[in-house]
Amino acid sequence: MNDELAKLDATAQAEMVRRGDAEPVELVQAAIDRIERLNPQLNAVIHKSYERALGEARGKIPDGPFRGVPFLLKDLGAGNLAGDPIHWGTRFLKEAGYRAKTTSNLVNKFRAAGLVIVGRTNVPELGAWSTTEPAAYGPTRNPWNLAHSSGGSSGGAAAATAAGIVPFAHASDGGGSIRNPASQCGLIGLKPSRGRISLGPDTGEYWAGMVFEFAVTRSVRDTATLLDCVHGMMPGDPYTATTPARSFREEVGSAPGRLRIGVMDTFPDGLVHADCREAASLAGRLLERLGHVVEASYPQAIAGQMENAINVVASWQAHEVDGLGEMLGRRIHAEDMDSDNWTVTEMGKAITARDYLAALGTYNTFSRGMASWWASGFDILVTPTITRPSPKIGELVPDPSKPLDAFRRSAEVLTLCVPFNITGQPAISLPLHWNREGLPIGVQLVAAMGREDLLIRLAAQLEGEVRWSERRPAVHA
Repeated sequence: MNDELAKLDATAQAEMVRRGDAEPVELVQAAIDRIERLNPQLNAVIHKSYERALGEARGKIPDGPFRGVPFLLKDLGAGNLAGDPIHWGTRFLKEAGYRAKTTSNLVNKFRAAGLVIVGRTNVPELGAWSTTEPAAYGPTRNPWNLAHSSGGSSGGAAAATAAGIVPFAHASDGGGSIRNPASQCGLIGLKPSRGRISLGPDTGEYWAGMVFEFAVTRSVRDTATLLDCVHGMMPGDPYTATTPARSFREEVGSAPGRLRIGVMDTFPDGLVHADCREAASLAGRLLERLGHVVEASYPQAIAGQMENAINVVASWQAHEVDGLGEMLGRRIHAEDMDSDNWTVTEMGKAITARDYLAALGTYNTFSRGMASWWASGFDILVTPTITRPSPKIGELVPDPSKPLDAFRRSAEVLTLCVPFNITGQPAISLPLHWNREGLPIGVQLVAAMGREDLLIRLAAQLEGEVRWSERRPAVHA
């Protein structure tokens, strides 16, 4: 039963519970068994909550749409659950044995949906990298090829989901950290609109509104149903997204209509690998066969914001590291962090309020320029999700002898993701292509602000054509 369960998405597992074909404790025990069997190869799950999860599964679980389904939280951001360890990929929080003092709005909503949390997943230090290889916990490996990265910063979540350990897992995205690991591990990764999902109560916004929370999944219906469970403004949130006309689950299987779609086909020299360009081009042809109007077009404003993003991120990181030090009652020093993260933190301390506000001003201009492309009549933009196939383990690890080299190369991977963290638009990575080496190559679809409904309709249409869930990585339950 264990391996058969691993092939099912969360919706199917929950249906088994509702029909009486399985008990929640069976689903949870099966997930625990898969962690114990597969995690030594993947290093995806770093904190295990087996006793609590089994106790909850035997007791009264909220009667949500995912009642009894096992779930993993990311060890970062709004994944805090009071009493659980949460270390953000850092050695200093790990060594201090730090545990969360509060539970986030998002985790409360996950639990109200009936999900049973069995553990927490690996992340890079401070979530700052496009690969998950923290010194604190070691690298998470890609189940499609163990020599390769699973992406970051939700690399542990993606590896565990792709390997069938759980049907989906919590993820977050500050510059592609949902979409990048989804691309590298052959999953669906939706970054919702700004304000769609609360970051509270401890955080109003993060990185000036660039950080988003949600999940990586294997099916569009799981994506839609989970979004129904967790979206919605909470008291004190600084942003809100447009209220959907109906449930997101109702969008699955609904005809998307004949859409006007632009495919980005021009890139700076050497930036985008041929495999990723091919994936986007093939997606455009598929969309055209499905009856959509497909053109070679994209918003010209898309390039050129990385320097401003780095100024914003570095400023917030300096503030964050100071706050973590205050939380521990001591200063954080260079020897506590990897060399590039320390350099970025020091850069952040040197950025003036004037510099920071100037960066926010460019964000405003940039976002309006981007939005004008959609306002001109386009429904969807298609791009490669990331600029290269999954790198090998060790390629993007900071080297003290080459300051900021790994940081720069890590940022280049996310060049096509970051713009939509700035604008706040919803974007989804879909597993539409595999290269000759058998590595997944994701394609990014971007809609106008608040139009997750359109992305879900189109994603479901593509899912029916590509049938990606039938493919299995080398390491799978």
